[in-house]
Amino acid sequence: MSLVTIRNVEFLNNPARFSDVYRFRVTFECIAPLKDDLEWKLIYVSSPGNEDLDQELDDCLVGPVPVGVNSFEFEGSAPDPIKIPTDDVLGISALILTGSYNDQEFVRVGYYQNTEYDNEEMKETPPGKIMFDRLVRDISLKPRVTRFQIKWDATPVAQSVTAAGAATSAPVPSADDLDDGEEASEEPAKEKEKDDGADADTPMAAPATKSPPPSSS
Repeated sequence: MSLVTIRNVEFLNNPARFSDVYRFRVTFECIAPLKDDLEWKLIYVSSPGNEDLDQELDDCLVGPVPVGVNSFEFEGSAPDPIKIPTDDVLGISALILTGSYNDQEFVRVGYYQNTEYDNEEMKETPPGKIMFDRLVRDISLKPRVTRFQIKWDATPVAQSVTAAGAATSAPVPSADDLDDGEEASEEPAKEKEKDDGADADTPMAAPATKSPPPSSS
């Protein structure tokens, strides 16, 4: 049983220019006190089938995490164009948000990202050399979610605290419906930068095709 469940991921600047930062808000529920912070990463799949080209756009630690429904805003840099093969710039690519606890990945949320030129003429007849300053991106709001069983260091409390309407803009599939009439925890989770000396997670495998990883059954 997972102690942390994502309720909603809301992109705050979508669509956007290709070079713009990614800004989004993550809402999640925690049903037991956690001793350590949660780690979140944003990864851009530069080229399907070649995980060496995956770009970690940013990561952050969130904690301490109180029991109840919490949210935080996350900002990730745009991918480095130099690291993207020319044939993989335009069209569908993948954007992946991962959540980990004590170096154990417990959830992976994948999105389709469509990249194209900002006018019809260039869409129909793309220039021979990619003009990144004329590219725009649009992220699908229908994510693919994969959950993993990990070893948590806490026991769920008798009754979790939930909030009405926490997941409204882009609810994560398979998440349980929120109960009406209950209040969220008043203590917000705090976001802080990951320490330079912290251990990195095991590198994630890139999807076999230009789509986010499939949902777990």
